Amino acid sequence: MKKYWHQIKAICFLAWPAVVQEAMNVVVSYVDTAMVGALGADASAAVGLTSTVGWLVSSIAIAFGIGILSVCAQSMGADDQEKVQRTGQQALFFTLIVGTILTVICVLIAPYLPIWLNGDPEICAVASSYFMIISIPLLFRSAVLILSSVLRSVSDMKTPMMINLYMNMINIILNFILIYPTRKIFGITVFGAGLGVNGAAIATAISFVIGGVMMFVRYSKTGFHFYKKEFKECLDIGIPVVLERGVICLGHVTFSALIAKLGVVRFAAHTIAIQAEQAFYIPGYGFQTAAATLAGNAMGQKSEQRVKEVTYLISGITMLLMIVCGVVLFIFARQLMSIFTPDAQVIELGARVLRIVSVSEPIYGILVILEGVFNGMGDTKAPFVFSLLTMWGIRIIGSWSMINVFNLSIEAVWMMMVCDNVARCFLLSRRFLKGRWKYRLNND
Repeated sequence: MKKYWHQIKAICFLAWPAVVQEAMNVVVSYVDTAMVGALGADASAAVGLTSTVGWLVSSIAIAFGIGILSVCAQSMGADDQEKVQRTGQQALFFTLIVGTILTVICVLIAPYLPIWLNGDPEICAVASSYFMIISIPLLFRSAVLILSSVLRSVSDMKTPMMINLYMNMINIILNFILIYPTRKIFGITVFGAGLGVNGAAIATAISFVIGGVMMFVRYSKTGFHFYKKEFKECLDIGIPVVLERGVICLGHVTFSALIAKLGVVRFAAHTIAIQAEQAFYIPGYGFQTAAATLAGNAMGQKSEQRVKEVTYLISGITMLLMIVCGVVLFIFARQLMSIFTPDAQVIELGARVLRIVSVSEPIYGILVILEGVFNGMGDTKAPFVFSLLTMWGIRIIGSWSMINVFNLSIEAVWMMMVCDNVARCFLLSRRFLKGRWKYRLNND
């Protein structure tokens, strides 16, 4: 028992900066959504329309970072410091390549994206402008996402946390200045640019640039040398993760496009509820990074027992925390929605779907941890197949049927989302318990 208590303390010590970082990101997301939501349902819908594509873009960069994290973490476990350094330098090449390609693609599609997503004609112009602005600094955004993974792989969780803290503070301050017009607060005239949704986009873009510069400065002394073997190893692990994230995020895009057909009010409720739910993912995504790093270390040590201990302990901790989160979400769903919008209809619809999803929070927490474990071990192909099957076979086909065949609303669609998460958790759990990842222990 004493042994496990020591391990739990070590896990929590490693995870807390990532948990704090997730919490800060959610706070900024909440503030961003609330500030834009104060402009009306159309503004919320305009920002939300392309948000799923934004997640896809970020997920691609994160996925390549996971490939690097896995190789670095396993090298740390094997005490191969030279390989850690060589692999870390490849992150700079991935950042430049991925960031440049994403920037070019996103800037080119920005004028057409809202139309492709079935956006209401009233919000398409604003949505296009918003997406264009936040796409321009994607090289810097990629630097933050990819290089942070390398730092976490060597158990440096604090540097990414601090850089994200600075980014978030800048974003909130600039939102306050750029979104609203000049106005009086407590009798004091406060300058405002009055740029509305575009102001929120500019604030986000500036925070991306500052965060990217800070991360590049942090990496300026690591060197910039290309090593084919390490680059290919990261690529082999990262590509299935890119495909998995792509499948999930394209599914989210299609999912949102289906809901957009239901009208601005329902789509605004969906968008705001998605944002509101983020706070209840904090334990899962906070501990996911620790799970990936420790599982990778254990694989580097060739220790099957250590892999199992890490997975069971982190899954147990996360499940308990997510049970609490689910209960809180169910009880305070309406109050949570009211933070982001004064629209009574949007609040009512959003509260309903949040209560639906709240019952699956513990299962989703285990799913997130298992994803981290498989990523850290470098076993990324099977999770890609599982995501393809559940996202498109359950969530998308199911949602399409709910809307177009049975003429149901977003409550039924969110039930399909819950079924997708439960099925994916079951498949990942089954693979782990049957030990089908053990082939990685014998790989050199």
